[in-house]
This record gives sequence, structure tokens and C-alpha cells, in this order.
Amino acid sequence: MNAELFFGGAPEASASASGRVNLLGEHTDYNDGYMLPVATPQRTEVALSRSNDGHFHFYSATLDSHVTFAQDGSAPSGFGSYIEGCIRLIQARGIDVPPLRVFCQTNLAVGSGLSSSAALEVATLRALRSLLGFDLDDVALAQVAQRAEIDFAHVNCGIMDQMASSLADPDTMLFIDARTLEHRLVPLPPGTSLVVIDTGVARKLAASKYNERRSECQEAARLLHVTALRDVTDLAAVEALPEPMRRRARHVVSENLRVLEAIEGIDGVRFGELMNQCHFSLRDDYEVSIPELDFLAQVLREQEGVLGARMTGAGFGGACVALCRTELAEQAGVAALKAYDENANNGAKGRLLIPVPRA
Repeated sequence: MNAELFFGGAPEASASASGRVNLLGEHTDYNDGYMLPVATPQRTEVALSRSNDGHFHFYSATLDSHVTFAQDGSAPSGFGSYIEGCIRLIQARGIDVPPLRVFCQTNLAVGSGLSSSAALEVATLRALRSLLGFDLDDVALAQVAQRAEIDFAHVNCGIMDQMASSLADPDTMLFIDARTLEHRLVPLPPGTSLVVIDTGVARKLAASKYNERRSECQEAARLLHVTALRDVTDLAAVEALPEPMRRRARHVVSENLRVLEAIEGIDGVRFGELMNQCHFSLRDDYEVSIPELDFLAQVLREQEGVLGARMTGAGFGGACVALCRTELAEQAGVAALKAYDENANNGAKGRLLIPVPRA
């Protein structure tokens, strides 16, 4: 079903939002730390109109899935819960939201770790802002989107994905301080471009060990007598912690230091080294990688022109990102994908996401 059929004409409002690729600063946002994502060229689109029957109707063209519930009801778990969360939180701010028909579609690879959920939330809130005319700036919008994911999708996420979807662009990195929400655009190292390949192994974030890692970090902070691990700047300070808190804290502290170095205008070679370090830390200290991510990151590093590569996103599946010399980026991506598809142990098939494959 297309949007015109769903609405019986043109929608009243529409908006879109990008996903994100995180270059450095993984699992630091819920530790009040620092992040360095970019937006994806792929986007999620949301269109909406007032409903004429007193019910909410949500349709995902990507999933070919339809959700209907009464004004005082609730959406079942799934894509509808993210949309409903945005609506209910806007209502909680005293804004009257009538029953709506909502149509969404995306060319983001769902389950690849590029934050299709945040893109859906931000696009929904942008469309609601357009329809209802309420005053909500892009930072506040990201905060509402984050709350929707926590309260309605039951993923205790940090702020990075929603901030990136709301504020980043595909050509420039977005530095984010999770504690203060300070943010600024930072250029990629000169002469570099990104390659992103999906492993084909979908991750289920809510069912993963994401919430467990968050609890371990909170315990490490308590043992170190700090508000959050962001307040620890000396790596030696974590070495007396019991396991696994020692390794979890070591990743977060070292990752924050990598982000702070990266925004100082380093060259592509050094930036790539930091990305490699990030992957090894996520694999060994944070333990959120899987064999397919490790193999794909290694395959990428072996390609001519690749300066560094790492898993991106929360882990347990999803995609890898590589920093490449611009003139070699496309051929590196194609070659790495071919090598991965031919040699991945479980027969998984990858997908080149960035550069966007040519038609």
C-alpha cells in the first residue's frame, strides 16, 4: 500500500529523519560521555493526517504491517510502540493530539545498527510538529524521542541516536556531550570518506545485553564514587575494580579519551587507529561484538585505502564502518563485501550501505 491509498489522497503533514553511523564514542552516552556520529544518507519518512473514526491507524510500508487501536488504547509492541510513544509524550506536554493515520517507510537497513528506531521517532515528532505547530527545538525533540524509546519500547537507551538523527548530517561528524548536550559539527579528516557494510546478522537491542552493560557501568561508577564514568579520566583508576566492572569501565574511559582526541583535528591515519582501538575495546572489554563483526572489520582493514574499521552501534549484530581514502572508498567497500560474503562462517550475506550502491 502506498501513502496515497492509505490516506485516500495527500497527507496533512510529512517529515523525514536520518539514521546514524557512530564513528567513535560507543556505549558512552548513558555514561554521560562523548560521541562522534554522522547521519546516514538513508532516511525514514513519516506522513500523517487526522483520523476520521476516532482510532489511531499506523502503517509501515517497509514491514507491510498495520496497527489500529482506540484513542484510549495502546499499540502492540513493534514499530507502532515507537510512534505511540512520541504521540503520548507530546500529549503529556499539554498538546492536544487527535487520533491520527500515520504512514511510515524507510530505506534504512532495519536491524543493522544504524538506528532506524531513532529515525522513526524523530521523523514522527517532526511530522507532529509540522501538523500541530507546537514549539519544540531540535534538542528537545531528541530528548522526547529518547524518552519514547525508553518508556514505550523499553530500551534504556542514551541520547546519542536521537541527537544524531535530529541534528547531524551525512557529510560532517557531530560531537555530542551527553551530560550537557553541547554539540557541534566537526569535519571528517581531510581526504576521507566512509564505508558501511551490514553483516546481515540482525541485532535485537531490547533482547540483547544492552541493559546489563548499562547496569554494570552504573555499578562501576558507584564503586569509583563518581556520578558517571565520564568523570573518570585516568585509565589507571579503573584497574582495582572487580570484574566485569573493570573491563566495562576501561572501555568507557578509553573511549571518551578517543573521542576527545579525535575532535582536535587529527589526520585520517590517526583517526583510523582510534577506530581500530575502539573495535578491539568493544570486543575484549565491553564484549558486545560477535564473530561476524570481528571478521568484517578485519576484512575492511585489509583493503587498500582503508585507514581503520570497527563495528558501529550497540553490538550483537549489525554493521561495520570504515574510514577510507576517498578515491579508494567505493572499491574498498565492494571488495570487502565480496570477501565477507565468500568467507563468513555462518553463511551470512552482507550489504553495502555506504557508499549508497549504484542502481
